[in-house]
Amino acid sequence: MVFLTSIESIIPIIVLIILGYFLQVRGWFDDSFGGNLSKLIMNVAMPVSIFVSVLKYLTLDKLISLSGGMIYTFGVCILGYIFAFAAVKIFNVRPGRRGTMINTFVNANTIFIGLPLNIALFGDEALPYFLIYYITNTVSTWTLGVYLMTTDSKSGKSKQVAKFNWKKLFPAPLVGFLVALVFLILRISVPSFATNTLTYIGNIVTPLSLLYIGIVLAKAGLKTIRFDIDTIVTLVGRFILAPATMYFILKFAASGMETKEFNTFVVQSAAPALAVLPILANQGDGDVEFSTNVVTLSTILFIIVVPIVVTLLG
Repeated sequence: MVFLTSIESIIPIIVLIILGYFLQVRGWFDDSFGGNLSKLIMNVAMPVSIFVSVLKYLTLDKLISLSGGMIYTFGVCILGYIFAFAAVKIFNVRPGRRGTMINTFVNANTIFIGLPLNIALFGDEALPYFLIYYITNTVSTWTLGVYLMTTDSKSGKSKQVAKFNWKKLFPAPLVGFLVALVFLILRISVPSFATNTLTYIGNIVTPLSLLYIGIVLAKAGLKTIRFDIDTIVTLVGRFILAPATMYFILKFAASGMETKEFNTFVVQSAAPALAVLPILANQGDGDVEFSTNVVTLSTILFIIVVPIVVTLLG
């Protein structure tokens, strides 16, 4: 019964992804549409949605109480890196693929898949918990994660590391969260007309994000999918090891945690690989085909993984 309920919860997600895939294959969208859609979501709709949701569902007291959750998310993140480095050594992963494997073990696609998935499963009330995970994921991705990707060359000789871009640590969605915190702390009220306008804009995040995933899958091409030992190990790290680590850490170290917070952290830890991995692999002269294969496979498999995870959570 729980499994069927979880399947029903993600049917709208699957339908919108398939719609995006179908329309892209049929040629409704030109080559630049996906990129422009991504910019609209990331730089406009997403920060607005987070801003509105924080003011709607968070209070200063609740914010302080939620900060403790970050201890667990960062703790699991550190364990993930330890497991990932161990897997690279044990399976003798060749240069060019190591950065992708480690990042996939630890960092998830929280924006384009994690957020709409979380809203579909747990409602807007769970957004504050999502934001805790999102902050941890963002810091991990754009510090150690990006360093590992841009220094992992197929030749085994690391390319010169690009100058660190601090702006990556403050993407627009995170800025939206920080601005909302200022309003929250200073108790600044937002006029109703402004709230209504921003709510309309924020509401486009979920449908457009899911359409975007379908477009990305169509461009990647399902015929290019392949399984090898490195890919299988990487997917096991993302879909089994990561959520299992999160589950057991929270189960034994955070027994009093709210159910929605607990479930949010576990489900987010089972989200697919970061969509930007192929781009980062290209910057570091890594194995771009391997990165693309991992992102494509993980994005497809999450449709199967999510109902299983939600069922196990009960």
